[in-house]
Amino acid sequence: MRDDASSSDATARAPLFILETPTETVPETSLVHAKLCLLDTLGVGIAAHPMEAGRITREAALRLYGTSIAADQAPLMLDGRMASRAGAAFALATQTDNLDAHDGFAPTKGHIGCAVVPALLAAAHGMTGLSGRDALAAVVIGYEVAGRTGVSLHATVSDYHTSGAWNALGVVALAARLWGMGADQLREALGIAEYHGPRSQMMREIANPTMLHDGSGMGALVGLSAVAMAEMGFTGAPAITVEGDEVAGHWTDLGQRWTMEEQYIKPYPICRWAHAPIDAMQALRAAHRFGAGDIERIEIQSFHNAVQLFPVMPATTSEAQYSLPFAVAVMAAYGSISLDRISGEGLSDPLVTDLVGRTGMSAAQRHEDRFPAGRWADVAVTLRDGTTLQSEDTNARGGPDGPLSEAEIREKFLSYAAPVLGDERARRVEAAVLSLDEDGARFEAVSDLLIAPP
Repeated sequence: MRDDASSSDATARAPLFILETPTETVPETSLVHAKLCLLDTLGVGIAAHPMEAGRITREAALRLYGTSIAADQAPLMLDGRMASRAGAAFALATQTDNLDAHDGFAPTKGHIGCAVVPALLAAAHGMTGLSGRDALAAVVIGYEVAGRTGVSLHATVSDYHTSGAWNALGVVALAARLWGMGADQLREALGIAEYHGPRSQMMREIANPTMLHDGSGMGALVGLSAVAMAEMGFTGAPAITVEGDEVAGHWTDLGQRWTMEEQYIKPYPICRWAHAPIDAMQALRAAHRFGAGDIERIEIQSFHNAVQLFPVMPATTSEAQYSLPFAVAVMAAYGSISLDRISGEGLSDPLVTDLVGRTGMSAAQRHEDRFPAGRWADVAVTLRDGTTLQSEDTNARGGPDGPLSEAEIREKFLSYAAPVLGDERARRVEAAVLSLDEDGARFEAVSDLLIAPP
């Protein structure tokens, strides 16, 4: 990063990048990763459709965020009823956020796709003829802006804010690009979104898990609302996380370093902070072939924030997704973590309940030193015969250092989407998303499949 970067550079650079980067200059590798993140996020959103949080937020969108102006309407996914574009994005983003299996960006300690993908479906509604490649390019631009905004925010404030505080600006970038905003209006929209973005404290939600999760529903709502307000002449510039002198260095590589390719995709529907000990337990279990009944004690070492996760047996799906000992216990007992393990009868499983009570957690400085660039942990399992099995230091899978294969991502999508959509419709969505970067592909081939109820 350049030491001489200035706010005036960023003031010009960000709008030019958002509005004037030709689709054909976006790296193919970024478009491909955007396509896979889109598929993965849609799978999570589809799987979350039956959840109570999704049902509530769809009704809230209709009740609170509707509009009688047809040009400003968009359908609620897998529902078909019409809300405002901002309301439709809010509903799907909140729904997706409540199943913690969506992608993320390690330097921000948060998530982009769960706001940007719902915004894409809402913003692109009615844009007949939008090419698949242009839609993917808009996704990439949204991720690039959101990621740098998140890093800038956390570098300049003392509190750890939820993702909605900054992914709202990625939503602005995506919508402004799709709708052809002018640079002046875009600058106002970024400022409005930053000012109204929910700067809620993430660790409060970690300590007391609820449907609030990571604030991305409000991030999507604020982002699309900001664009509409700016179009009507409302002012709000500057966005200091984009234009401030103290953050200018985070924006100097815009258009050179493509952070889209650095997003991680989760193998488990659990907070990312718990993934390294889950993987460590999986490796120990595979190597030594013990069962839940063989375990006397589990000790987890990780970074400080990870060991603040919900420490006891969860009573709700929200708590289950933020519980480190629960997630590790499920892996120890069953060798995998499927959606049914974090809800319903999975929340009272006697094997898991017993193991949670046998699990301890502590922070290790070597793991803390590698956070947030990595999510590291190690696990020790003491068996009833007195044997202690120690894992290696383990970094969470799914990111650039240990990416999931396309086959794994597709398998995850089908396992999430097919129980809701049925296998045939889920495979049609999969095929439509994976062909978006082909010549002649249109985005409505995807979006049209996601309107009607299951």
